[in-house]
Amino acid sequence: MLLHKKSVELLAPVGTWETLEAAVESGADAVYLGGKRFNMRLHRTNVNFDDAALKKAVEYTHKHGVALHITVNNLLSEQELDGTREYLKYLEEIQPDALIVQDLAILELIKEMNLSLPLHASIMMNTHNVKAIKTLQEYGIRRVVANRELTLTQLSLLKERTGIEVEYFIHGDMCISHSGQCLHSGVVFGQSSNRGRCLKPCRWPYELIDIHSKQALGTEQGSYKMALKDMCMYLNLPELIQAGVSSFKIEGRMRTADFVRKIVTIYRNAIDCYTSDPTGYQVNMADWESLNENRARDFSTCYALGHPGASAIGYTGKREPRFFSQAVREPEITFPAQINEVQTVSAHVPKLSVRVADEASLHSALQNGAKIVYIGGEAFKPHTPWTLTQISKAIEEAKKLDAELIITTPRITMERELGELEQLFTKLNTMRPAGIMVSNLGALRLAKELTDLPLHTDFSFNIFNHMSVQFLKKHGAVKAVVSPEAAYQQIIELNKQAALPLELIVHGPLEAMVSEHCFLSAAMNTPRGTCQNVCRSHQYALLDAAGEQHAIMTDYFCRSHVLFAKDLCLLPYLKSFSNLAYLRIEAQHYSSEHTGLVAALYRDELEKLKVQGDAYSFDQTLLGKLIKMSPRKLGTGVFHHRISK
Repeated sequence: MLLHKKSVELLAPVGTWETLEAAVESGADAVYLGGKRFNMRLHRTNVNFDDAALKKAVEYTHKHGVALHITVNNLLSEQELDGTREYLKYLEEIQPDALIVQDLAILELIKEMNLSLPLHASIMMNTHNVKAIKTLQEYGIRRVVANRELTLTQLSLLKERTGIEVEYFIHGDMCISHSGQCLHSGVVFGQSSNRGRCLKPCRWPYELIDIHSKQALGTEQGSYKMALKDMCMYLNLPELIQAGVSSFKIEGRMRTADFVRKIVTIYRNAIDCYTSDPTGYQVNMADWESLNENRARDFSTCYALGHPGASAIGYTGKREPRFFSQAVREPEITFPAQINEVQTVSAHVPKLSVRVADEASLHSALQNGAKIVYIGGEAFKPHTPWTLTQISKAIEEAKKLDAELIITTPRITMERELGELEQLFTKLNTMRPAGIMVSNLGALRLAKELTDLPLHTDFSFNIFNHMSVQFLKKHGAVKAVVSPEAAYQQIIELNKQAALPLELIVHGPLEAMVSEHCFLSAAMNTPRGTCQNVCRSHQYALLDAAGEQHAIMTDYFCRSHVLFAKDLCLLPYLKSFSNLAYLRIEAQHYSSEHTGLVAALYRDELEKLKVQGDAYSFDQTLLGKLIKMSPRKLGTGVFHHRISK
């Protein structure tokens, strides 16, 4: 491709009017900023723009030939939809150059209101495959802020196969978890990272320990095991440009005007030098030294050039500019439980579903009352993936007991995983399980193209409102799972409006985050590609400063799934959720024996609820029994918060 000044957009972060002027004056092609509501930077009251200031900002940037993108990129609760409609109507009036969006509800609202606003998919949409992009393009998405875990080679393929514009973070603070897939802050603090209020538990100090021996690993590196360094692609601008990245995005909407001015100027100079004379381009070492001298954290290219391993982690914590929180103990379920019923029991109590890891657990769940069993998806070591032969046997076993067997899929499905799912879905169309559960838009589209089986959507879709449920229904879903970050009243309001039956996870180990980073190989300084597979024979955890132990489950794609310290337990509160269609036990990290015991307890209580109706009351001795037999401590998850902010 022939390069020119407009081949690449330099996109600057803005939080105040002073910063806006600094970005424009120093050469940004575009800026992105948020209003006082519905965006991902809500911690500080002195940043972001009120409605009048937004209008003024659009006029100012357009006068100077600069594009302005407004972030409407957090998840929306049911109670916020009316306010969102009003806000979108106002944004249509002032005509920014694009909206950056996360919630599927925004796509529905834009279509419902017949608005003309250009749309970009936020990084929080976790867009990482061709199929997902094609679905987003049908809703007018022109650009995706691509998943941080994608390499430049993968980005090039996505652009080549879809024609989408690609925006990529080139500088600033990065998350160690896949975007949109971290629940840690939301569940522990009621301050959701998906709703703009992350308190960054990933920046806490942790010990990496063997769960059984309690021996610590990697102690010489330092305690900040998840503290990802800042992205810096300054030395690799040629690779970025030649990969076809359309927009170079600088992170930092809470940064000062002086910081933004310096960083935009440096990147502006480098981009202009390269596009005007690519073969004669040389790195400006003075600018590079200036970036280094003024850095907050140390720098990394993260996943852009390949898996960075331990080199991307700031283990010492010395360069952390701010700690938003400190480790706290997750609330443990009380005995006896404090029960405050606010709902009338429906005529049809929920069906019980159980997710299991192996054939023995499948049998145990079915024998103990599960009406729906999920198998497949990620196989967590030492468990092995389900074979087609095993799946076939499982389908027959479920049918004999008049239960539904649903095949699940991984949360993250890049092109390799989608290729494997293509073959699986084709086989399943002949094998006829009761359905398929998918975890992202790409897998949903692929399943719809290849099968006529019922399609279920998992919790990774972050369902917070009925408009996002409506989106999924239009794309073939027959059931949706409520976000594990949604608090009680938010769930009740959502259920009243939802166009699909909803499932709620009520028991089991929940994942705080999923990451491409391997904590074990990093601690052992194992070079990429020479894995010793210690995760098959040993169990490891991250131990925080409050003494909470977060187990690390490694799947067969070598992704790390970090669990909350306590397993969710809502057994005493089933009456409160009796209007939901399905209640689910996450048992894929349980033994077959424990899976059966838990399933039987929930089955019996749901049967009592069905018979006794409003007269039902929970027998507290059952909670004591469950606490004693549980392999891990039990907690109430997000339900100890009145609302998830």
